[in-house]
Formats: sequence, C-alpha cells, structure tokens
Amino acid sequence: MRAYCVYIIASRSRVIYVGVTNDIVRRVDEHKRGLIPGFTTKYHVTRLVHFEQFANVRDAIAREKEIKGWGRARKIRLIEERNPVWEDLAHLWRGEPQRSS
Repeated sequence: MRAYCVYIIASRSRVIYVGVTNDIVRRVDEHKRGLIPGFTTKYHVTRLVHFEQFANVRDAIAREKEIKGWGRARKIRLIEERNPVWEDLAHLWRGEPQRSS
C-alpha cells in the first residue's frame, strides 16, 4: 500500500514550506541536499518539522491545499502542537542523533 505525506519543512530562521509527496524519505533528503532548485534551496529550508500520512493521494493533496491556504500563525500552531521545539523529525528514520539548533 502506498502512503502519501503532506509535510512542512522549515529553515533555522523558521521560513516555512508545505509540500506533498509519495516518498517522504526521498523528498526530505532532496531538500536537505539542495537538489530541488527554487524556494527551499534559496532559503535553506531543510528541517522536517511536521508531516501527516494519507492512504489516498486526493486526501493528501486536499490537506496540502488546506494548509497552504492558512496564514502563517495557524501553520505555526499546527507545527507546535506536535513539535514545540521545531525538532528536525527526519532523524527518526535517518538514524541520526537529534542535533540542537
């Protein structure tokens, strides 16, 4: 069964980017290595701070659009509900120790 993820990545200065993917590990790695030209590379947006999984791609895309339509304050509240210190959640599957900011 394929999983789809809506994710929020951020820079150290808390610039936020919302995206959707069918391979969260690969996509976050691409962001971390600067392989995606544009906004995330320009602003060094590399820290996974929130993600949600969906079984249906349409649900994932709808959620991404919903979150993108929110103001910055509401996106921050969403992140901080589950990740109050903006920890880089990618360490959960990368086998990396958590690093302090």
